Amino acid sequence: MRIGILSYPMLFQREGGLQVQVRETVAALNHLDASMSAELVDPARQKLTDFDLIHVFSAFNGNFRVVESAVELGLPVVLSPLVSPTWNRNAGFRARVADRLAGRICSYNLQTSYAQTKRALQLADLVIALGEAEREAIVNGFLADRSKIRVFPNGISRQFFTAKGEMFRHRTGIVGPFVLTVGSVSSYKNQLGLARALEGSELPLVMIGPVAREEHDYLQSVLKSPWARWLGALDHEDPLLASAYAAASVVALPSQGEIFPLSVLEALAAGTPVVMTQDSALQLDGSDAMLRKVAWNDQAGQREAIISLASRPPERTRVQSMVEQFTWQRVASQVAACYRELLPANPA
Repeated sequence: MRIGILSYPMLFQREGGLQVQVRETVAALNHLDASMSAELVDPARQKLTDFDLIHVFSAFNGNFRVVESAVELGLPVVLSPLVSPTWNRNAGFRARVADRLAGRICSYNLQTSYAQTKRALQLADLVIALGEAEREAIVNGFLADRSKIRVFPNGISRQFFTAKGEMFRHRTGIVGPFVLTVGSVSSYKNQLGLARALEGSELPLVMIGPVAREEHDYLQSVLKSPWARWLGALDHEDPLLASAYAAASVVALPSQGEIFPLSVLEALAAGTPVVMTQDSALQLDGSDAMLRKVAWNDQAGQREAIISLASRPPERTRVQSMVEQFTWQRVASQVAACYRELLPANPA
């Protein structure tokens, strides 16, 4: 069984959760079963028909065309759409009205991103959501068929479970308590709001992540806080990143919305409690003592939750136990079962 993996062309020109998800899924699939081969498709050199099944990651950035092409060629398609959990019935209704209005104004020569995403979801044979909240967003916001949606959370690389904070403290000289946030620096990720929430708390803010050229002014506004420090971007495999999670008192992710944030899972795997946005597909039963959800623009709520967790930290092994089931091997076995569902008789 030969599986072709595709996403948008510029995917690996930056680093983030989707990039990690694609790489780790491909690697785990290829270690799972000798009869299965998964690889990233090079559209300039390979044809979709070279593969038995196509798996598309992200329903955005023009990827609906990949789904359309594969379906036209008679290939089964699995779609991991990464739909924000903020999509609901009202948002979907407004988007459909806007799509119809845009079509009439432009004589139907224009497609909105909503229409493109909806088409990709309709055409795919199976859709993989990262959590129940994403599944509900797909059904309610895009009117997709619930019966073809499977829910498989992301995995966590093993180095985060074994990480220690000593390397980070030795390399950076940061020895006291601090709050860590990991991700691209931008107004959407809301580092500025977090810095303001922490003012006067005696908890410094350490930021790790890339910053786009257009966000440099935003970064400078965050760094005006004497308590904020930016360490730049780190590769996902860099042991310093895992050590940073372990060294932090609390990891914070106050962004305007997240689907299934790997940084939160990785922090918990390192034994560190988390305060994150309430707009997320991530749900962990019984995690209230170590994972607090707060509205992205509620600085008072963020401050209270962070100080509470920093002053009374939960036991590290208990935090880790909340996510010990999230392995890429488990993800691969679930995804492979979807492939076999669509290809019951493996091609020779």
